[in-house]
Amino acid sequence: MEPVYVTALLLPILLSAVVVFIASAIAWMVLPHHRTDFRKLPDEEKARAALKGVAPGEYCFPHAATAADRKSPEWLAKMKEGPNAFVTVVPSGPPKMGKELTLWFIYCIVVSIFVAYVTGRALGAGSEYLKVFRIAGTVAFLAYASAHASGAIWLGHRWSRAIKDILDGLVYGLLTAGVFGWLWP
Repeated sequence: MEPVYVTALLLPILLSAVVVFIASAIAWMVLPHHRTDFRKLPDEEKARAALKGVAPGEYCFPHAATAADRKSPEWLAKMKEGPNAFVTVVPSGPPKMGKELTLWFIYCIVVSIFVAYVTGRALGAGSEYLKVFRIAGTVAFLAYASAHASGAIWLGHRWSRAIKDILDGLVYGLLTAGVFGWLWP
């Protein structure tokens, strides 16, 4: 069986990226399921004032720089007392949607390149639709969905949010699989 090279799969790579890009826009801008992903803080203005001047980046509190710090009675007391948080501070001003959408589209292309690589190595030209669909869909699903569980496990993201993101990833994986199955050489 001769492998199918990524260069022979440029059309499904680009088209699947476009289809996923459009599906994600619909998921986030039209469908209501992500509208409850983030909640308002009880005293938002006080929190905003406390974070004023903090440079964009990721922070946690209480913070412990070393393993020894995490064993200190002071740090353990702060952890027990709470609140404990992971905070992402983004640059001030309206979101630069052009930049984020461009990066998302590039990510969709990269995922599709890996889908093409794995599927092309596993199957030869002329493989039946369902075989292509299964392998391409599995790889795409893993790429679009698997990281969301670790956010719930390690960063305190609500499982309801992670599950919605995983289900979105399943849809993106199925769409990618459909395009690859349809356009498989």
